[in-house]
Amino acid sequence: MAQKDPYKVLGVAKNATESEIKKAYRKLARKWHPDQNAGNKQAEEKFKDIQEAYDVLGDAGKRKAYDSGGGFGNIFGGGNPFAGGGQGGVRFDTSGFGDILGGIFGGGRARSRAERGRDLEAHVQIGFDQSISGTEVSVSVPREEQCGTCHGSGARPGSSPKTCARCEGRGMETVGQGMFSISQPCSVCGGRGTIVEDPCGTCGGGGRVQRVRRYRVKIPAGVREGARIRVAGKGEAGSNGGSSGDLFVVAHVGESPVFRRKGDNVEVSVPITVVEALRGATIEVPTLDGSKQIKVPPGTRHGTIVRLKGEGPPRAKGGGSGDIHFRIEIELPAELTKEQAEAVDDLATVMNGNPRESLLARAARN
Repeated sequence: MAQKDPYKVLGVAKNATESEIKKAYRKLARKWHPDQNAGNKQAEEKFKDIQEAYDVLGDAGKRKAYDSGGGFGNIFGGGNPFAGGGQGGVRFDTSGFGDILGGIFGGGRARSRAERGRDLEAHVQIGFDQSISGTEVSVSVPREEQCGTCHGSGARPGSSPKTCARCEGRGMETVGQGMFSISQPCSVCGGRGTIVEDPCGTCGGGGRVQRVRRYRVKIPAGVREGARIRVAGKGEAGSNGGSSGDLFVVAHVGESPVFRRKGDNVEVSVPITVVEALRGATIEVPTLDGSKQIKVPPGTRHGTIVRLKGEGPPRAKGGGSGDIHFRIEIELPAELTKEQAEAVDDLATVMNGNPRESLLARAARN
């Protein structure tokens, strides 16, 4: 099956930035996630394509290799750049670069080595309160696994793969053009070194099957928006005895109607009256687990921050807890009653003067 263009799958331009690629991936992953499309096989396939596309474009090295080769096909563009010219009987043999070519072409000797499985990524939505206290969530992860019927061999039970006659099990063949020759993955076995004559009915000879696994994942207390929680060994299974990849669960935190996250701390806007600002007051304010009283000193200005140390969310690193910052906002009435207007007039009489005089004087000197 031909490789799908990862740029088209994610709907981004070839010059898209890392941030644009990640944004497109997250949007599509949420839309096509199996949890949002229960029982929809088409959505599962779409989600798999999205994961595979991001596996290429989300990795700088893989993306560079894809871009430089125009895909995962022949990096020589179908021709031999060394063909023609000269009579020296010179032979260019890349057998010394077997492992390198194997990695580029996706076949050859590199396939016989143990390979670690791909890392996978899943997204979960949690509430603000859950992000503070920690929680446990269920995630569904589509992934490729070793076929349980043939145990990864690709052959029907009772049979076994045959050694490829063309490459004699090496997975590589040498092709000569003119006075040069290059080594490339075997055209008969595709670089595997073996041929499955009687394929497994479960996996169709591929040795791997698509499964959707469900996991319970603990989200630590104090987690922030976009945090990635690593679940070791729950990615795709490795091949040829390689270890499994990891699963990374990305947490998306809902907003709170009261608290705003500011790094290790949270912030709350607290309205006070003009009288409380002038005289000072002891006021009750909300905390993450109830309420407490704080002192507002006399002459407090609009925008002043009063800190409640150690009452914020748990810190993800270093232990302890952050702070709660109460941002004081002096609340003014939209309209004054007759009594309020009279009181303001009396206040203006005793608190006369122009606080802008010094500002205007400095401006005049300039």
